Amino acid sequence: MITHSDQSLLSVLLESWNRNNNILINLLRSIPQEAMDSRATNSSPSVAEMFVHIHYVRLALISENAPRFGRTLHYQDWLKERQPVAIEKMLHQSASDVGQTILSCIRDPQPIKFHYDHPVLFLQHMVWHEGYHHGQIKLALKVCGHSLMDKEVGPDTWGLWMRKAKLVNSK
Repeated sequence: MITHSDQSLLSVLLESWNRNNNILINLLRSIPQEAMDSRATNSSPSVAEMFVHIHYVRLALISENAPRFGRTLHYQDWLKERQPVAIEKMLHQSASDVGQTILSCIRDPQPIKFHYDHPVLFLQHMVWHEGYHHGQIKLALKVCGHSLMDKEVGPDTWGLWMRKAKLVNSK
């Protein structure tokens, strides 16, 4: 049974996941269409491919670790996507899937099948993985002459982590 304290912590945890996804979406929205094929090196994935990879990894890790919530994956189908609007839709859907999986796994504890000892560790891996690619995306853009200035994108990226919000009752 989840206590009031547990529910508050769970709400904050899921809010952190939502902020993480919003940061990623805001980064995507700040990139001009012509920069979506930017690469840090010739052998690196493009900016578009990294966003699609993030989407795929979300779904793949759900399928591997909580198969009751997974879907059939066709990575090659997504790999070719370059349109920011379509990628944004994919990211919203997979973020929702991750959030629902975490919520379900915490409310109805069943062993996670493969990688993680607890659903929170799964979620933290997602945040870390996406932060890693966030940096790669910004580097690829910089190398290709499409630098995003922190004063312009910072409030909608890093700023989302640092904004206070009334998430839970502090009493």
